[in-house]
Amino acid sequence: MTSTPLPRIAVCGISLEASTFSPALTTAAMLSPKRGREVLDAWPFWSTGGSLADRAEWIGILQARNIAGGAIPADDYAQLKAEILGGLVAAVAEAPLDGLVLDIHGAGSVVGLDDMEGDLAVAVRDVVGPDCLLSSGMDLHGNVSRTLAETVDLLTTYRTAPHVDWQETKERAAANLVARLALPAGRRRPAKAWVPVPILLPGEMTSTRQEPATSLYARVPEIEALDGILDAGIWIGYPWADEPRNCAVVMVVGDDAELAMAEAGDLARELWERREDFGFVAPTGSFAEVLAAATASPLRPYFISDSGDNPTAGGAGDVTWTLAELLASEDLAASGKRAIYASIPDSMGALAAAEAGVGADVRLTLGARVDDRPAPPVEVAGEVVAVVPSEDNLEVVVRTPTVDVVLTRRRRPYHLEADFTRLGLDPRSADIVVVKIGYLEPELFDMAADWMLALTPGGVDQDLVRLGHQRVQRPMFPLDDVSGVDPVAGAVLFPGDTA
Repeated sequence: MTSTPLPRIAVCGISLEASTFSPALTTAAMLSPKRGREVLDAWPFWSTGGSLADRAEWIGILQARNIAGGAIPADDYAQLKAEILGGLVAAVAEAPLDGLVLDIHGAGSVVGLDDMEGDLAVAVRDVVGPDCLLSSGMDLHGNVSRTLAETVDLLTTYRTAPHVDWQETKERAAANLVARLALPAGRRRPAKAWVPVPILLPGEMTSTRQEPATSLYARVPEIEALDGILDAGIWIGYPWADEPRNCAVVMVVGDDAELAMAEAGDLARELWERREDFGFVAPTGSFAEVLAAATASPLRPYFISDSGDNPTAGGAGDVTWTLAELLASEDLAASGKRAIYASIPDSMGALAAAEAGVGADVRLTLGARVDDRPAPPVEVAGEVVAVVPSEDNLEVVVRTPTVDVVLTRRRRPYHLEADFTRLGLDPRSADIVVVKIGYLEPELFDMAADWMLALTPGGVDQDLVRLGHQRVQRPMFPLDDVSGVDPVAGAVLFPGDTA
């Protein structure tokens, strides 16, 4: 008796969240492409001993990924895309592929091209053929264009923001694919209900920590559990790119096409009806207002989110506006309090401070090398108190009279307590901690005695009207008058094998 051969499943993708309002660019090298076995080693569930390792013949092609940033230059995207397609051609030449995991974020952008993920999915489909099943697990801040929804057979997304379920989602995308490939040919493709909803909101207003997102996302597993439904998702979308696809999307996938369409429509209407209920995850204000609250507060550590240049949302990371305001604050100096600022990337400045060494007094001109629109480079004078090199970065702490400035060779987020303590900084005992972030990530959220979100300028400005979208579909909430809009007018059912 011969055993059934394992399905052949390729893994590839380009994963990036990219602001088209930022002058920054994300090159192919910055995306740190992994190839072959490295692609598989990035996720534990299909690595040796993982839950899915023995369920398929996994074939790593190329996976490129970076923290959020600016758009990818056209030539760099073409290079990565060509390598992915070439790898798939070689894999198909050995034997047909049964499935493919397209590892994408959903908010990638390429200079001169709308809908990077849709373009890549179509190109991949052309190589692997119509019988290969495509699956993707995406970020809920990604976008699902009609092209992407039609081309990819199985789509799922995160259900939490902050994204504590990111790995679970990637595994679910792979597990759903394996499960569908176990069905007979002709019964594998589920129906897909796709409902674009004309809402464009930042993640800082749609966190699942608070209503209405808490209860809206709680509906997702309830729908998934229905007989005839495989998966459901709400993509709240990415607001800092100006492309026609940018908006919220509800999708329900399953073998019961009628039920999938009904549930997707109901969830989309509920999302629409509660659109006015979305609010920021913390008290907000101008930086001056927020800093005044922090200096007056008896609580510490008091966290301030410098939201407009958040590198994990797509900001260039080197906007100096907030740092300049902080260093110049007479109120901070008069309060007797000190602040930590994390961070300002400046390669030349970091190298100069490191060369001067711990204990040296330095005077550096920093930042605004990439994004100088809100403010010019800022002068920072103080003592070097830490120099911490790493494999891919260099971090320096410069102590001024009122602020410990974290300076880096390359931009990076500061989300963990260890990000500070390894630099000799104790965020728990600090008076004020200013981080380039939107909503606080879990460790910082738990650490903060209090916090506020500063509405600062940058490529991921929370004031969407101030950014000035020109190319998204209109009318769009909250940019326009949306009275009379039918939120499910654009709904489409892709019937799959249930036709």
